[in-house]
Amino acid sequence: MSNWQPCASPGILRDRAEVLATIRQFFAERQVLEVDTPVLASAANPDVAIESLASHLKGSPHNEPFFLQTSPEFFMKRLLCAGSGSIYQLCHVFRDDELGRYHNPEFTMLEWYRTGFDMFGLIEEVETLMGLLIPAIEAPATRISYHALFEQATGLDLRTASRGDIRKLAADLGIVVSPQHPDDGLVEMIFNTATLPWLEQQPAVVVHHFPASQASLAKLSPDDPTVALRFEYYVGGVELANGFQELDDPIEQRRRFESENTRRRERGIRTMPIDEQFIAALEHGMPACSGVAAGIERILMIRNRQPDIASVMAFPFARA
Repeated sequence: MSNWQPCASPGILRDRAEVLATIRQFFAERQVLEVDTPVLASAANPDVAIESLASHLKGSPHNEPFFLQTSPEFFMKRLLCAGSGSIYQLCHVFRDDELGRYHNPEFTMLEWYRTGFDMFGLIEEVETLMGLLIPAIEAPATRISYHALFEQATGLDLRTASRGDIRKLAADLGIVVSPQHPDDGLVEMIFNTATLPWLEQQPAVVVHHFPASQASLAKLSPDDPTVALRFEYYVGGVELANGFQELDDPIEQRRRFESENTRRRERGIRTMPIDEQFIAALEHGMPACSGVAAGIERILMIRNRQPDIASVMAFPFARA
């Protein structure tokens, strides 16, 4: 067989080690604690846009599935509730049905939480870290709200657009959907399609204040409950980080989890068990904080000007 060799070159593997060392030094200087949490858990994120990989363990008393984590978020928030203070983690995470130029089912995630930070405070820290990791970024990121960018790219104001307006726009963009396709999912598909040409021309962009339906773990804006305190950080059109000002209300969090499972049933997708230990931790109390996750391989793609994620991984899915 000819595919036993790694995909990433020795130079890229050395660069990966340098990136991880830079990240650890960055957080050590800020006294942010590195933590380690399980990859396999009894619950999973029910977000309809994310699919988890499941496994059955012989020793499980009720033969219930366990899930490879799509993010260490729930475990890390339990640590926050227990008084850990600001924390970060570098770990492998898993997503089902994600395979392509920017996606591998298994990849490395950097996730961190800063107690006492609001969304914009964390955005500033993301910009600082990305400036260290990607020296080609010479200026602060352009900041624009989701609604403003959507209107800039499509000419349609989401706040006043009708369902018919949205579906006509999707058809004009060549997006084929069934009549039953939910409007919020359609808006996200339009956004991803229509805004990409502009995002690709920008060195760095922060898109903030996403629709509330696209942020099940974020606080809502106190000024407008139809939008959430969520942001994404892009370089050259590639999403590198996704962050929230974190929801800390256990009742609202349970309601949102149940709502996501309802959406899953409507789409014929497997529902996910609610993480009761996470809910119990929120009931105990979580400090006000903001958190963000970033993909290490995508950062390496930008740093090394590589065309796809496989080229920066030792053994991507095709060689695993």
